[in-house]
Amino acid sequence: MKEKIKQLANEISALKASDIEELEAIRIKYLSKKGEVSNLFNEFRNVPNEEKKEMGQLLNQLKETAQEKINTLKDALSSNAAGTQKEDLTRTAEALKLGTRHPLSLVRNEIIHIFSKIGFAVAEGPEIEDDWHVFGALNFPPEHPARDMQDTFFIEKNPDILLRTHTSSVQVRVMEKQKPPIRLLFPGRVYRNEAISYRAHCFFHQVEGLYIDKDVSFADLRQALLYFAKEMFGAETEIRLRPSYFPFTEPSAEMDISCNICGGKGCPFCKHTGWVEILGCGMVDPNVLKNCGIDPDEYSGYAFGMGVERITNLKYQVKDLRLFSENDVRFLEEFEAVL
Repeated sequence: MKEKIKQLANEISALKASDIEELEAIRIKYLSKKGEVSNLFNEFRNVPNEEKKEMGQLLNQLKETAQEKINTLKDALSSNAAGTQKEDLTRTAEALKLGTRHPLSLVRNEIIHIFSKIGFAVAEGPEIEDDWHVFGALNFPPEHPARDMQDTFFIEKNPDILLRTHTSSVQVRVMEKQKPPIRLLFPGRVYRNEAISYRAHCFFHQVEGLYIDKDVSFADLRQALLYFAKEMFGAETEIRLRPSYFPFTEPSAEMDISCNICGGKGCPFCKHTGWVEILGCGMVDPNVLKNCGIDPDEYSGYAFGMGVERITNLKYQVKDLRLFSENDVRFLEEFEAVL
C-alpha cells in the first residue's frame, strides 16, 4: 500500500489544468467519494494493525497534498483570468462580507481530525431507522424507557420506524456487513423527544467511535480517550473514568476531564468539583457482537460517544444550546477568526 500512496503522490504532483472544467475533473478523480484517494482510505481497513499508524499518516498527508495541489492550480487559473478580464464596473464598492463555518462543524471536524491520526475512518448512516438497529441489536430490553414515545420520535404509521436517538445504529449496520478489524467514527444528527431549553434540544449532534479487533482491552480505550482529551483541550488536561451503565457496553463508564476554565481548581462552570463530564464509553457487550454476527470469543472492542454541542460548549463557553440552531448572524460572526 505504501507503494500505491507514493505512486499516487507523484502523479498528483505532476498534475496540470488549463481551465476550470479540467480542474474540476481532476478534483472528482482524486478527491470525490469514489476518487483515487478515497479508494486508498477504503483499502486502509485491510492494513495490518502494526502498520495502521504509519499508513494512516501517509494517507492523511496524501489527501492534504492533493488538496493543496488543486488549490494551487485554482489560484493559478484565477490569476490568469484576472489578468485578461476587465474590472467589473457593476460590482459594489463595499467590501463583501465573508462567512464562516458553523461552530458545530468546526468542532466536529476537529474531533474527526484528531481520531484520524490514530487510524479512525468515518462512516455515516440514515437518520430514519428501524427499531432493531436503534434498540434491539444494542441490547435494549423491551421495557427500556428509551422505547417510549415520551423519549423517542416514532413514525405514527409504522411504530417500528423512528428517528435515530444515537449514531450507534450506524455501528450496528457496519458490524453486520464488515468483518473485524473495525476502527470507525460515526458523526451525525440525532433526535430525542425533549423540551427545548438552554440546556436541551429535540435534536443535537454526536460523534461515536468503535474499535473491534482481537485482544482489545479497556486500557486501549482509556489511552485513546486520554489522547483525544489532550489534543482537544490541551496537554495539561487530565481524565477520570467513573463506572456507569449502558445497555450496549459492559463494563461501562463516563469520562470527565479536568475543567479547562479553572484548571481543575474548582469554579462555577464545573460546580466547584474541578471535573466536567464529556462522554460515555465502555467495552462492547458480547451480546451486541453476537447480534451483529461477530464472534465474542474471538473479538472484543470498545465504543464511545460524545455530544458535539457539549464539546463546543466546553471549547467556546457557549452556554445556551438554542444558539446553535437559531441562525443568529451576530452569534455566528464570533467564529469568523476560527479556522
